Amino acid sequence: MTAGDAASPDPRRWAMFAILLVGAFLPPLDFFIVNVALPSIRGELGAASSAEQLVISAYAGLYAVTLITGGRLGDLYGRGRMFFIGLIGFAAASMLCGLAGSPWALVAGRALQGVTAAVMAPQALASVQAIFPEAEKPLALSLYGAVFGLAAVLGQALGGILISLDLLGLGWRTIFLVNVPVAIVVVLFGLPLLKETRAPDARRLDLGGTALSVVTLGALIVPLIEGREVGWPLWSWLSLMAAPALAWLFWRYETRLAQAGGTPLLDPAAMRAPGLGRALLIALLFYAIAPFFLLFSIYLQEALHATALDAGLVFLPFGAGFLLGPLSTPVCRRILGAYVNPAGMGLEAAGFAGLVWAIVAAPAGMSPAPVPLAILLFVIGFGQGLALPTLMRMVTGHVAPALSGMIAGVASSTLQVGTALSVAVIGGVFYTVLGAGTDPAAIARAFVVAILCIAACLAVGAALSLTLARRHAPASEEEDADRPATSAPR
Repeated sequence: MTAGDAASPDPRRWAMFAILLVGAFLPPLDFFIVNVALPSIRGELGAASSAEQLVISAYAGLYAVTLITGGRLGDLYGRGRMFFIGLIGFAAASMLCGLAGSPWALVAGRALQGVTAAVMAPQALASVQAIFPEAEKPLALSLYGAVFGLAAVLGQALGGILISLDLLGLGWRTIFLVNVPVAIVVVLFGLPLLKETRAPDARRLDLGGTALSVVTLGALIVPLIEGREVGWPLWSWLSLMAAPALAWLFWRYETRLAQAGGTPLLDPAAMRAPGLGRALLIALLFYAIAPFFLLFSIYLQEALHATALDAGLVFLPFGAGFLLGPLSTPVCRRILGAYVNPAGMGLEAAGFAGLVWAIVAAPAGMSPAPVPLAILLFVIGFGQGLALPTLMRMVTGHVAPALSGMIAGVASSTLQVGTALSVAVIGGVFYTVLGAGTDPAAIARAFVVAILCIAACLAVGAALSLTLARRHAPASEEEDADRPATSAPR
């Protein structure tokens, strides 16, 4: 696709982007949807706790460690092509999961789902930078962010509905098999809309860098996901200690490959772009919210004795806010300019501070007042949804469109690393404070400490985002004023 193509008004561009958004929607949906199926899976397949944990972690771990490779594959071989390859592979893996006759067959299917999702998912975000003119990027990124909110809202609810319907007596298997007809419909309607984009000087994939990136990210993420569940054995600490050395080795390899005229998986020159490192640090802090969902469920069910259904319904205001936040980003951008991201993360931090006050003010074992609780959860969800599109713009906007797949993979991988780190660290803080306590007051106290940790991370992210916004706001406003509305992305 040429600059002229990207600059001209083209409804087909939006239609293609809508198809690519399916690749952004399915991976988080499948992460959320499987949680409600675990009891049914355990009952039918007789899965041990270790296999049950792997049903989640095999997907999450492999998805995280292969995202950079998936994004780079789109740069080199075509983003539309890699999307469809990933989608077809994801559907095949979903069928394997749906037909699994043993826990380990299900784990193998989930691992394949993680790899194929990583090939599919980065292509939508990469296409924003590659095919949209500057005037259309805020709306495209808002829709991209809304997709995550929709996945969060629908995931657990859809899982519960499909299992309760028990279509054709398939029970929990329908949550995986439903991906197959979705993929078929998307392929049939999407292939005629395909207008391929890729890096103009595409060469072959950096296999050495790919292997080193997978090993490096695996050394970091696998012990973070599995460590606490298995009591932090020696291998988990050795793996974490090896991660920095592996990262240095990976960086040295990529630098030498670039100096030799090769095409590195992670371009060192692009990674040195001013402000990119800070933007990625903000992305790392952004998903400090990840442990909140698990810990809030524990608080609701074990401290307040809410049912699983009631606990799920409590999350609805958060989901509604997360869905509306991205859709409000273009309007907020006109009002706040470059300060939308710090405003969104600041709202999250303020919402969590309010939640601490509501929990502390409530008597032990009693729920906070429903209306203030719903408002606070909506504010938190709205803030996260508002900040997500602008965060992606902050990251992807620092590199040329030819490298958008690479940076999309880096951004997504950073979010996954942030998720794993926050779950391990803040979850560890929760269980350390809780100790042997099981009474409502002890659970509430541990939950409050964990919330304060989340709020602190988001506040630091908001402060960093504010400094980045101040640095780039004058230049951005000047460029927006001088740039024609139909100019092509640089």
